Amino acid sequence: MGNADSKLHFRKAVVQLTTKTQPVEASDDVFWDQFWVDSSTTVQDVFALVPAAEIRAVREESPSNLATLCYKAVERLVQGADSGCPSEKERQTVLNCTRLLTRILPYIFEDADWRGFFWSTIPGRAGHLDRDADDEGRPLAESLLLAIADLLFCPDFTIQSHKKSSPDTADDIRAIDSCEYIWEAGVGFAQAPPLNYVHDLNRTELLKLLLTCFSEAMYLPPSAENKVLNPWISFFCSTDNRHALPLFTSLLNVVCAYDPVGYGIPYNHLLFSDYREQLVEQAVQILIVTLEHEAGSAASAALQALDPSTCPSAEEEEQEVHTPGGPDNLFVNYLSRIHREEDLSFVLKGLARLLNNPLIQTYLPRSTKKIQFHQELLILFWKFCDFNKKFLFFVLKSSDVLDMLIPILFYLNDARADQSRLGLMHIGVFILLLLSGERNFGVRLNKPYALRVPMDIPVFTGTHADLLIVIFHKIISSGHQRLQPLFDCLLTIIVNISPYLKSLSMVAANKLLHLLEAFSTPWFLFSSPQNHHLVFFLLEVCNNIIQYQFDGNFNLVYAIIRKRNVFHQLANLPSDTTSIQRALQKKKRTGISRTNSVENESMEGSRPAVPAEPGTLKASLEATPGIDKITEKSQVSQDGTMITVPHLDSPHTSKSSIAAGASDSESERDHEVNRTQLESARSRLSSVSSTAAWSANSDWVSSWKAKLPLQTIMRLLQVLVPQVEKICIDKGLTDESEILKFLQHGTLVGLLPVPHPILIRKYQANAGTAMWFRTYIWGVIYLR
Repeated sequence: MGNADSKLHFRKAVVQLTTKTQPVEASDDVFWDQFWVDSSTTVQDVFALVPAAEIRAVREESPSNLATLCYKAVERLVQGADSGCPSEKERQTVLNCTRLLTRILPYIFEDADWRGFFWSTIPGRAGHLDRDADDEGRPLAESLLLAIADLLFCPDFTIQSHKKSSPDTADDIRAIDSCEYIWEAGVGFAQAPPLNYVHDLNRTELLKLLLTCFSEAMYLPPSAENKVLNPWISFFCSTDNRHALPLFTSLLNVVCAYDPVGYGIPYNHLLFSDYREQLVEQAVQILIVTLEHEAGSAASAALQALDPSTCPSAEEEEQEVHTPGGPDNLFVNYLSRIHREEDLSFVLKGLARLLNNPLIQTYLPRSTKKIQFHQELLILFWKFCDFNKKFLFFVLKSSDVLDMLIPILFYLNDARADQSRLGLMHIGVFILLLLSGERNFGVRLNKPYALRVPMDIPVFTGTHADLLIVIFHKIISSGHQRLQPLFDCLLTIIVNISPYLKSLSMVAANKLLHLLEAFSTPWFLFSSPQNHHLVFFLLEVCNNIIQYQFDGNFNLVYAIIRKRNVFHQLANLPSDTTSIQRALQKKKRTGISRTNSVENESMEGSRPAVPAEPGTLKASLEATPGIDKITEKSQVSQDGTMITVPHLDSPHTSKSSIAAGASDSESERDHEVNRTQLESARSRLSSVSSTAAWSANSDWVSSWKAKLPLQTIMRLLQVLVPQVEKICIDKGLTDESEILKFLQHGTLVGLLPVPHPILIRKYQANAGTAMWFRTYIWGVIYLR
């Protein structure tokens, strides 16, 4: 009955607040205490008892009351943080204030006139909130953030006290060294504190409020000025927050140590509430939101300069960060400096365990818990690889990278037909693009793929590279229309790994040739100013494999011989106006359309593309930057080192065609230069509306047709086709195994053009991707 009474009192207080036309004095504690002292309202109660319409009404009609409510709630949190919440009553007051602010803040942010409210000092009241005289005039936002940070390390409220608890011996919260109270063992902390579900619940509530504070970004129009950082995050991750290091470590360790399967008892998640899961979800969201820095800023330059092999003590940390141009965001700073093998291993194994969780198959249906925050984990993995090069090299130095690859491919395949999961497709592809820029990734992909994950793909025996190519083919041939801007990223990944692939399976080889056949039809080539780039990428894949890995790739060589007409047609592509018009009128949707796809037999689990949920098509995901904007070219030199290839400034493709008599090596060299120009001219695969004004003409076709890198493949066909035909005639063969055996032992040494240098397109951060990530991260959190 008591709980019903307290809800009634709380609701009465809300009604009084909305109906009072006169401002209520801040000193009227009897009135304000109704909101947090007597009641024991849950989060759900607060959301039900404080309707959105009433918050907006107070904001419009009696703004001073709303201002005082926020101010008084923050004041109570500051008092709670200062006293250390020794009594149950004080803890309840802190929780009630936390829930109320979590409810109200979004309505402050949605109104442009109110957004600055928390960053202003309230005249005549500042002194009440200040803990120290030298803090005079702190903005309300800073007082709130510091109170939350203190409360997250409050003995017997959010952490286990090290002392025997009694009012006389309670820890002094101001003297506490929070580094001794990190929430979970892992990076930089060896002791695992005992699990306490009440502490987990309290931490979760405070982190929810923190995330709400950070969410101001969602209410601002996306700014092309990447310099505008979120002031809430900037302050919380600065040296003003004395708990920054232990809090970052606590959040990271809680996420990476979490095991949703627990002791492996079937259906245990249906029998017991898992309070740790809610905490882990909040922790990973706080991490991905706070790990924000300006691309190419002084901060990132300083991070590069830091020597990660020497991690300073907390005191040194304080001094170092204050150096001019030092990193502003301590969370980014700490993440970039994790360097011990055991710490890197702990993070990688934790992320891999959680990402593989939804792939676990058991004989008992739905017997294991499946986590839902895989998108947040992918973003966290991305941030680690992007900010901490030691981590990236650690991931790639062993086959552990494949434990990350398989779930990423699983999610890409699973989401390819669902338009509302477009962001998930992008983050998966971006991660693979980043990894593919490193030689070790291509080498690791040669490991045989033996795991059987539930995916609707053809059964094949082969390597992880085969799996990647088969899934990319499936995305391109049976994904939805809005994935087209990702085609060049997908093919760039295959180009990057192609020089290292020792032996493609027949299934993967056929998939590559099917894509080439589909992309090289005249109708497709002439229908958009960028489509021919896809053919250039696929020809480069074939050239890399023939030049560098000919010995083991007889399956691909056989597929090229079987589909030799594709290459002959490309070499003889008509460029006269009449042929161009005739090709465009045909509009024959080969291969790439879902309806005429060669792969149209239905497989278990496959489903056609579904329209997105209402509203998701208009989601504010930024446009994906073009492949030329998000990659920089590097050549692999003889000794295996990378040399950056400068971008050419010319915005247009060179019109000069390769001289008819040019030698193969010359034309290969020309091709390298010309492709740099082609790609710097590249924009997105345009929508129909933007290409309406453009139309193919013979000059344009001739300009790139002359640069198609066909020399190597034509020489291969010239040498091998007569030999294969002779074997077939002499032995009356119809069995391909004999031909494959012949190709397996054949050689083209001395017959092919001089190998071209390996060209890798490495991911590079830029303002466009930074903004894309920001909108994507908040979209994920908002929908979750």
